Amino acid sequence: MGVIIKNARIVNEGKKFEGDILIEDQVISKIASSISIKNHSLVDAQGSYLIPGVIDDQVHFREPGLTHKANIFSESRAAVAGGITSYMEMPNTQPQTLTHDLLKQKIKIGKNTSLANFSFFFGASNDNIDEVLKVDFKICPGLKIFMGSSTGNMLVDNFNTLNNIFSKCDGLIATHCEDEQTIRNNISLAKRKFGEDIPFNQHPIIRSREACYKSSELAVNLAKKYNTRLHVLHISTKEELKLFSNQISLQDKRITSEVCIHHLTFCDDDYESLGPWIKWNPAVKTVEDREALWKGLLDNHLDIIASDHAPHTIDEKKQKYLNAPSGGPLVQHSLPIMLDHMSDGKIKIEDLVNKMSHAPAICFNIEKRGFIREGYYADLVLFNNNKSEVTRSNIFYKCGWSPFEGKILKHEISHTFVNGNLVYHNGKFNEEKMGSLLTFKR
Repeated sequence: MGVIIKNARIVNEGKKFEGDILIEDQVISKIASSISIKNHSLVDAQGSYLIPGVIDDQVHFREPGLTHKANIFSESRAAVAGGITSYMEMPNTQPQTLTHDLLKQKIKIGKNTSLANFSFFFGASNDNIDEVLKVDFKICPGLKIFMGSSTGNMLVDNFNTLNNIFSKCDGLIATHCEDEQTIRNNISLAKRKFGEDIPFNQHPIIRSREACYKSSELAVNLAKKYNTRLHVLHISTKEELKLFSNQISLQDKRITSEVCIHHLTFCDDDYESLGPWIKWNPAVKTVEDREALWKGLLDNHLDIIASDHAPHTIDEKKQKYLNAPSGGPLVQHSLPIMLDHMSDGKIKIEDLVNKMSHAPAICFNIEKRGFIREGYYADLVLFNNNKSEVTRSNIFYKCGWSPFEGKILKHEISHTFVNGNLVYHNGKFNEEKMGSLLTFKR
């Protein structure tokens, strides 16, 4: 039996219109101003907004090996509650996803336990080039290179290795760009000044704008040299924007970029009150950087909005600066926070949908997702104007906390469909069907 969504305010491909959606056999079979068919389940949207499901191109769900923080089931559950229907998960687990056997194991976990559609990046190290060259980029979103150390210790800092990968890899390369030597020098300076009790407001000074720009520039220059398909993750500084073009359509770009929710929301003034809870790599930086990122997002220097969801336990985050890990949970609240920014006039709903749904699908060449189109998979989200407060009692992350605790959200996700299956409805989950492995048209 199919599903009809009626009376929705549909936002898709730059347009807003009222209409109905017919879902049959996992896909959108009809879009019309009015659809009347008997023997189908009815969802009355009652004027709520209907958008294509969010595609998050950067999450860390911690499985295998770090499941005291999170796992694929718990975090995909939180993701669908937040309107994310597809995600791309990173390789810095334990063990790190550096071989094809380990990639197959993660895909198996995804098939068995992920409520959202899933895919997994393959990891690069200083010595696994033979494995990298065997990657099937029709089922793998890309190769992840940590050009600065982060959680998981997968630093690739050998220039000859980087040169080799960029010259030989025929798939998309996604990079975490921070220059390691610059960071190490800055830590040494901070220890001399503060000892072991470094204030959290030193984080953007230690993981500095210079570290970000130097590494991003290296990645871009290597990509230009070899015509490599490069995607630079979580841009955090105004200087980096000039490395990316807004004069080329996204379909034709060989070098693309991403900005994250936290870099669009917080600034260095927030370290005083939030400290470890907003410690991310790259660091949240100045108000000026944040405003430049917004401008770069809206003028298409930045292509995608993502979460970089990276949970740690409360006890881990409560440690002093040098021991408190970087990263925080975001998938449940990334779309609602962006909808708050929309209500505040920072972004139009059409642009939000473009950057969170359409653009990831285009950037990664995802098959039949990211748009509300007949014949496409029915990955859909309904949201309304109901307000809710973020509290520990309504957080679905396994780690049990959020940097947005106490915030009153202006919009509420009411329904999330994955492959036509209503997996989330007003706080309740349908866990009978799992999501699907994403495929890429390459």
